[in-house]
Amino acid sequence: MAQKPLPKPSERPGLVGSFLRLLGPGVIAGAADDDPSGIATYSQAGAQFGFNQLWTVILTFPFMVAIQLVAARIGRVTGKGVIANARTLYPTSVVSVLVGMIVIANTINIAADLASMGAAVNLVIGGPIALYALGFGLFCLVAEVFIPYRRYAHFLKWLTLVLFVYVAAVLTINVPWGEALSATLHPDFSWSTDYLLTIVAVFGTTISPYVFFWQTAQEVEDMKLKREKPLRDQESDTANHLRRISVDTTIGMAFSNGIAVCIMLTTAVTLHAAGITDIKTAEEAAEALRPLAGPFTFALFSIGIIGTGLLAVPILAGSAAYGVAEALHWRSSLEMKPLRARGFYSVIALATLIGAFAGFSNLDPIKMLFWAAVINGFVAVPVMVAMMLIATNKSVMRAFRLGPIVAIAGWASTALMAIAATVLIWSWLA
Repeated sequence: MAQKPLPKPSERPGLVGSFLRLLGPGVIAGAADDDPSGIATYSQAGAQFGFNQLWTVILTFPFMVAIQLVAARIGRVTGKGVIANARTLYPTSVVSVLVGMIVIANTINIAADLASMGAAVNLVIGGPIALYALGFGLFCLVAEVFIPYRRYAHFLKWLTLVLFVYVAAVLTINVPWGEALSATLHPDFSWSTDYLLTIVAVFGTTISPYVFFWQTAQEVEDMKLKREKPLRDQESDTANHLRRISVDTTIGMAFSNGIAVCIMLTTAVTLHAAGITDIKTAEEAAEALRPLAGPFTFALFSIGIIGTGLLAVPILAGSAAYGVAEALHWRSSLEMKPLRARGFYSVIALATLIGAFAGFSNLDPIKMLFWAAVINGFVAVPVMVAMMLIATNKSVMRAFRLGPIVAIAGWASTALMAIAATVLIWSWLA
């Protein structure tokens, strides 16, 4: 058999090109995790408690990597999404509850994100927040339905750069690093409801169920696009796929948590130090960027909120649609034309439009963002349990079921979320 000719030196991807090819669903998932809800939650944590909740972001990093690795492996190994695999293991009632929770949580999150995007535009030019929110919702919907996934994914990767504005902010302000490190290692822990509520919100916006569903689904989409078999049906090259998943996911989650640390540091140094401990409006949240942007503070904050919202809203709607479509045996792929996957795209449209029209309510966008994170914290627990049972099942994963290290880390992540939610409920009852 004739050998394929080697590519010319000019055609080889090079070190940077090879590295960029490793980045995909994990990086996009990590960036989407820092959506407007995440920005609001980390900002509130920094403003209210200073450096005393930095430990939450540091603690969640290894657990976040572990559970996202579980999500990615489920998709690449089985060639199916979370719910499609859950159907083979659980009763219909359990699957219905899981799908219902993710759809409700995602729709609430979409509403909060779109409302905050409308408020961000209002900061700069004034005008009706609800109409701006509706406009952004329609834009996200049209883009997700009519732009093929391979082009859309490329667009999403570039949007992640918007988040570096908070890195620049940290480099601009005078951070007392010794105090921040001391508070991170020895935080002034409190059993107050506000402190526990913020912990659940941080955990919920960091380890978010919609990101699990999205990364699993995008591994499947990527596999189909390249016309590859699921890993459990492949005879070779499986190690390279698993290595790519590990690199992609670890970099994506490191990016996400690094941005979260920068947001919390920025608001602790600026807002908390100035006595602003309860962020009620977009204006107050934007003030954290004044040392960096000066008179352009509101514009820069608005760009950050809008950019991350444009990234997160399609992912929220898409992950809900994947869950519903898999539960009902519908076709589900962002590569398909709308008429070939009517049910799938109908869920995307419905979730996005309900979220967009929620902007006409009198609910405060900033508080909506924070409570969306809290809801995600509660919803994550049963979803994570279901995923771990799938990923450790030999009949589903075959030779690729989780090894002891990732399995222990995944279950520990699940336990962390369950304990945080339980303690918060206890504090409410007490």
